[in-house]
Amino acid sequence: MTEPAQKKTPLYDEHVKHGAKMVPFAGWLMPVQYASIVEEHQTVRKNVGIFDISHMGQLIVDGNDARGWLNTMLTNNIDKLDVGQGQYTFLLTERGGIIDDLIAYRIGDEKFLLVVNASCTDQDLDWLSKHRRGDVKIDNRSTNFGGVAIQGPKVAELFVNLPARNHIVDLDLDGMPISMARTGYTGEDGVEVFFRASDAVKFWNMVLEKGKDLGIKACGLGARDTLRLEMCYPLNGSDLSPERNPIEAGLGIFVDLTKPNFTGRDVLLKTKENGPREKLVPFKMNDKVPPPRPHYSVFENGERIGEVTSGTLSPSLNWGVGMAYVNAQNTKIGSKIEIEIRGQKFPATIEKKPLYKKS
Repeated sequence: MTEPAQKKTPLYDEHVKHGAKMVPFAGWLMPVQYASIVEEHQTVRKNVGIFDISHMGQLIVDGNDARGWLNTMLTNNIDKLDVGQGQYTFLLTERGGIIDDLIAYRIGDEKFLLVVNASCTDQDLDWLSKHRRGDVKIDNRSTNFGGVAIQGPKVAELFVNLPARNHIVDLDLDGMPISMARTGYTGEDGVEVFFRASDAVKFWNMVLEKGKDLGIKACGLGARDTLRLEMCYPLNGSDLSPERNPIEAGLGIFVDLTKPNFTGRDVLLKTKENGPREKLVPFKMNDKVPPPRPHYSVFENGERIGEVTSGTLSPSLNWGVGMAYVNAQNTKIGSKIEIEIRGQKFPATIEKKPLYKKS
């Protein structure tokens, strides 16, 4: 069987031109790094970096019944959103498993922009379409739109009048209509900007030129992963899956159980009442050892208690860190555990979120 052809974002040629190492990711060819993951990571922590997020899906949900219906499909409460606000939320199976984690922006009275994970776009669209009721239209605008994340403490020097946190605004920049949201996946201040695919190259180069004096760098998926993991932000497909629910993932804050009706609610209510069997916890290695990786076993007092879902060498801490699902009774902060790395057990400690804290 031949591998399906990898899709390219509208910025693909720019990445290649700037020497990015391209890798297949979620069906797309994406830059994993330009010069160095550590350098790009530190750029975002200290200055400002720009990431291509054009591979992510963009769905528009519209119609007279859009708000009421969408609130039955998502875990968070979109009734609490004013026009121009966004929130992190989940799309669940009937059994409470996570299909996708996404951001829902209310961009009109009954109109929403859903920014979804690249690997889940078709699945999300299919799931939503199958459950659609009333006057609701769902439009997949992903092919015609691109996006970038511009992240780092100097982002406020790049743009004047940034929107408030978790708000989205429509602007015109140099003749390009854009939507700018004060959101991100790095733990730093930043924005995610959405624009027509035809404007992608112009916008990308304009930001790189504008940010030159601020030390801006183009950044790849490698730095995106180390940045999010230091903050304990989950990655769909690794830390989140249809076998896990948001409460097990420690993300119950994004589930509004006071809503009378949404897909998966009964299961989540039961999990909350009885307590989850396993929980996702962050940990830090105690010694300088090879970095932990997904699927490594976790032990306590010689007994296997769980499995690593994400792991890396943290560039900010210069130490091995990760997240793992472990038995609920073994999740106390400060607990001593062991991670089995290449057949050898190494000591680690369960930590409090986030792993990286700004000084």
